[in-house]
Amino acid sequence: MEKLQAAQQKIEEVKTRLEGITVIGEAQGVKVVVNGNKVVTNINIPQMIIDDGDKEQIEDLLLLALNRGLESAENVSVAENASAMKGVMPNIPGMGF
Repeated sequence: MEKLQAAQQKIEEVKTRLEGITVIGEAQGVKVVVNGNKVVTNINIPQMIIDDGDKEQIEDLLLLALNRGLESAENVSVAENASAMKGVMPNIPGMGF
């Protein structure tokens, strides 16, 4: 039971740490900022892309930037969780710890 409580505490510590980590997904100037908890915190679309007025292009670039940012955030999250859980949780195959 002690190990479970230690693991829960580590998880909370990691969530707090991930809140302060940011990654950027980018596609042809469209930038999406995502924190380590996979929350989008900012989107920047250059004025020249908006001025082009190509709605479909903007949507495609935004989707690409979002997916890249979320993928990077997932990678950071997995690495941080794995690092925090070493020695706390037993080595269970497939758990990534």
